[in-house]
Amino acid sequence: MAGNQKAKAKMEQAKGKTKATVGRAVGNEQMAAEGQMEKSKGDARQAKEKTKDVFKH
Repeated sequence: MAGNQKAKAKMEQAKGKTKATVGRAVGNEQMAAEGQMEKSKGDARQAKEKTKDVFKH
């Protein structure tokens, strides 16, 4: 399960980064903000999984 969550975090980070970049490129601030929010969500999920790994070992 942890591997699945890590993959989901990476996917959210990549999707968010892409969306933010495209939003900035086309001048759509709302899309850029949504992309940054998705990336941050992925960052938070990844941090949570890393914390879980620390306590497992």
